[in-house]
Amino acid sequence: MVAAGDIAAQCTAADSSCAHPKTAALAQKIDPRFYLTMGDNQYDDARIADYRAYYDKTWGAFKAKTHPVPGNHETYDPAGSLSGYKQYFGAIAYPQGKSYYSYDEGNWHFIALDSNSFDQSAQIDWLKSDLARNSKGCIAAYWHHPLYSSGGHGNDPVSKPVWKLLYGAGADLVLNGHDHHYERFAPQDPDGKATAKGIVEIVGGMGGAEPYPIEQVQPNSQKRISGEYGVLKLDLNDTGYTWSYVGTDGQVKDSAPNYTCH
Repeated sequence: MVAAGDIAAQCTAADSSCAHPKTAALAQKIDPRFYLTMGDNQYDDARIADYRAYYDKTWGAFKAKTHPVPGNHETYDPAGSLSGYKQYFGAIAYPQGKSYYSYDEGNWHFIALDSNSFDQSAQIDWLKSDLARNSKGCIAAYWHHPLYSSGGHGNDPVSKPVWKLLYGAGADLVLNGHDHHYERFAPQDPDGKATAKGIVEIVGGMGGAEPYPIEQVQPNSQKRISGEYGVLKLDLNDTGYTWSYVGTDGQVKDSAPNYTCH
């Protein structure tokens, strides 16, 4: 699969400095089984007109194969929080009638969450129930705001209760955006302690929005790249996974270890 967050700035391919047409071309060339996004899909206020003018012209080419989640910019829409996001993606983003949902691919269970509303019990209760029902051997979850990040936004504790639930369920992988850089972490627990049974977190916010510098390097951070746009190319099988960070020039900028699912 291919993943990225923080994608469509308000620019088009006519502007040579516009990055999201380049990341979309790369993502489409990789031709994965499916795509997922980690929020802030459309800048600045995620209005439906902007989705149609920008995101739709690039990443929209494979919308039908995309499993998105919203970021904080999707909440800024003057028409209402998530209004343009919901209107653009429709049932693709709301397959279970909510802004969070889950689906299975092979032996993997994917959980798409809305970190704008982690403080609401309805989503947390749903997550507990979803994890209890899961029968797949590998678990990946994704949302916008990372618990750990070495970028400008830094750590966001809003995700910690969710991490605790995922960790208790033996989850393997968490994907986030929000900070506009690439970063991978060693397996860690919700308190940031390195452990082999921990969750691997990846920040993949280089889908097209202006890059952020690395600021305060966090414990367990293994690799950080800022300033080079690209996408995550994840290779998953029924017992494990690995990935690479591929730049818009087609070159692999980072290769991750091979992990076995918990």
